[in-house]
Amino acid sequence: MTPDQIDARKARAFAAAVAAGRDLGLTVTDATVIYDVFSVVVHLAPSPVVVRVPTVLPSYSDPGFQSARQRLELDVVAWLAEQGHPVIPPSPLVPREPVRRDGFSMTFWQFVELDNGVEPDYAHNAGLVADLHAALREYPGELPFLSAAEPRFVSEGLAVLEGRPDLLEPADLDRARREWEVLEPVISSRAAFEAAFPGIEFQPIHGDAPAANIVSAADGELYSDFELTTLGPVEWDLAALGPECEAAYNTAAERQGLRQLDEGVLRVVNAVGMSRAVACLALAPQLPLLVEALKPAVEQWRTMPFAGGLAD
Repeated sequence: MTPDQIDARKARAFAAAVAAGRDLGLTVTDATVIYDVFSVVVHLAPSPVVVRVPTVLPSYSDPGFQSARQRLELDVVAWLAEQGHPVIPPSPLVPREPVRRDGFSMTFWQFVELDNGVEPDYAHNAGLVADLHAALREYPGELPFLSAAEPRFVSEGLAVLEGRPDLLEPADLDRARREWEVLEPVISSRAAFEAAFPGIEFQPIHGDAPAANIVSAADGELYSDFELTTLGPVEWDLAALGPECEAAYNTAAERQGLRQLDEGVLRVVNAVGMSRAVACLALAPQLPLLVEALKPAVEQWRTMPFAGGLAD
């Protein structure tokens, strides 16, 4: 997409968010876009409401798929808020459900003034992830197994990249496809995962690098962005964060009475995370900044053990 096309997409998402907010009875006179990468995030000022409008999506993300994922996120976060856990909650000013408008599916959240001057401390945040896991263990709802791995996204992304050597070199694509043949069966089936890693328990997890999705607000640190919440091994939430964060998590987990991270599972979830990063290049036509943004990840992936050692 050209810069003009991306700006037009943002303008359509912004207009849809404003119109949806007004339809729900909110006063919206000074709306502003506060974020625009995979989603356009709009503050419906002066109402204390933020709307998240996903705009960069895989081909299979139809309205039903989006609404189901968003409804699950709203349910989990609302439950955490009701238990008193520090999250950015759904807005209490509108019904707690996804809204369809002008081809977009959006969710409404409480506006929180963030302190953007605070540098993220991922090791510190990794310790907070153990606290989040302790809280999520009590979540009573049903969750799909490791849906955050998005196996269809990876498979279809690699298929798209087959015709795009400008985005991924053929040798890299060959490795990615062979690696995915090993990884995909294990993370697509709970039974297969249990067979590969007997004794590893599953629980509700955040699903999307929670240490990178903890924000600083006036009232303290808040967990955010639960779009990929799923059932899985806790290691998934530590993927790609490195030894310092893993050690911080283990220290906090011991305090919470949770198990320590398993090295074998970590190697595999790191490999799956890299497969997702490589497949994400297929979204570059929708979001051209991904080409440069993902270069460090691809370079790191080339140095990592094949399939996290699962093929040994």
